[in-house]
Amino acid sequence: MISVERKDGFSLKISRILREATEHKFDIYFFVPSELGLNTKVVPEEEFYHNAIHVQRTYFSDRPYLPLIHSRLARRGELSSDQYRLSLSLYAYQYVIGLEQSCHELRNEKEGASQADIEELVSLTQDILRRLRRNKPDDPTLHKYYVNIDNYLSWFTEQRLLSLVAHLPRSGDYKTAKALLLQVSDLEHEHRVQQKYNSNYTTEALSRMSNKMRLLRRLIEYPVTLKEKTRELGGGEEKALKAGVTAVVMTAMSLAVFEVRETLGSISLLVILTLALLYALREVFKDDLRTTLWRWLRKGRPKWRRQYFDVHSGQVVGRQLEWFDYRKTNRLSEEIIAARRANISQKEEIVMHYGSHSRMLPIRFLSGYEQTRETLHLDLNLLSKLMEKGSHHVYQLKDGQVSRHAVEKRYLINLVTREIQGQNPPVIQRWKLVMSRSKIVEIEEIIRPGTTKAATEAKASTASTEQNTAGVQG
Repeated sequence: MISVERKDGFSLKISRILREATEHKFDIYFFVPSELGLNTKVVPEEEFYHNAIHVQRTYFSDRPYLPLIHSRLARRGELSSDQYRLSLSLYAYQYVIGLEQSCHELRNEKEGASQADIEELVSLTQDILRRLRRNKPDDPTLHKYYVNIDNYLSWFTEQRLLSLVAHLPRSGDYKTAKALLLQVSDLEHEHRVQQKYNSNYTTEALSRMSNKMRLLRRLIEYPVTLKEKTRELGGGEEKALKAGVTAVVMTAMSLAVFEVRETLGSISLLVILTLALLYALREVFKDDLRTTLWRWLRKGRPKWRRQYFDVHSGQVVGRQLEWFDYRKTNRLSEEIIAARRANISQKEEIVMHYGSHSRMLPIRFLSGYEQTRETLHLDLNLLSKLMEKGSHHVYQLKDGQVSRHAVEKRYLINLVTREIQGQNPPVIQRWKLVMSRSKIVEIEEIIRPGTTKAATEAKASTASTEQNTAGVQG
């Protein structure tokens, strides 16, 4: 299952779990309203790929107890400091991902989060942090890693729970849920104070505290994040094509010049003008011919290759081919068109397509880890610049009075994803993105007619369940 979340501003986070299958195919289709005037000249393919698409792969495990076992082994001196750091970082990272997803779901409950849901979340967070703190290392070389992770998890837990308080509906069990969340948040704050994790200088300013925690987050993610190297494909082919086109054009030019000399005789004004015309035509047709042949040669072929390396061993653990292009609606597969047209009337749209085909090598993964988690960040700021800024007015009659309301102009972008893992059937999902010139306003997943959410999740082999809850079930 694919999860799509709205981040700050125009950032969109798309996450998925790559299971044991060594071959994975993934496609993203953006259906953009044609009124934006989007095309390859306005936003070139290379510009969007390099500026708007950012991919990150991390190790993922559905055995959350493994890092705690490693922690106990480290206390006995059976693990090195690097192994301990890696194990604990993975535990913390999965907890963070799980808590983020759980809080996101509770905040987006249409009827509001129930008291039972809040109590279950609080119980899980306290249990996980208690397990972590029971395995506090004695070795000073390991203790610094523990302090960084415990400090961040405590602060992050407090922030997530306080965000829930801010978004809880003011009805039902609001007071009881609020009191519970505030109590746990206060306990985590006191824990950091007692352990003297942060200086008074840091805690006095929210910006300094936030920047420090962002740094700790990066330190946690570093050991479990795969290094990557991206290379553009077709460089040699492009040089060969350029040389070939130049040779053909120059040969044709030489023959044309020879014919002109034979026909018109000695040098004259007419010969000079004819040669000038031939050279002008050469410059025009040489570039057009090269561009046309290059597009034909590269059509449908991957444009970039990304290699993934284990951060510790340096071994290649996976490769990925990537595409990004503009496509016509009538050239899309039937299953994508069916997903897009569900319950709507067809209208003219521009289709932006990102595709990847990856092959992972689980035998080279770190011991105990057979899966990876891919996070794809999309910055849609390039599209927002094409949107009109401003608002229009809507009039409403209420209680005999006419009121005027300013309404911001918004645009609807449809997002369709298709994921294929190994020999499994494709999983297709669709979201509606409501955007304005200032931000992404709303994201809503659309369940296709005749398909229930439970059936879709089962088709994805419970990958979404592991992604959302493995971190909070340790």
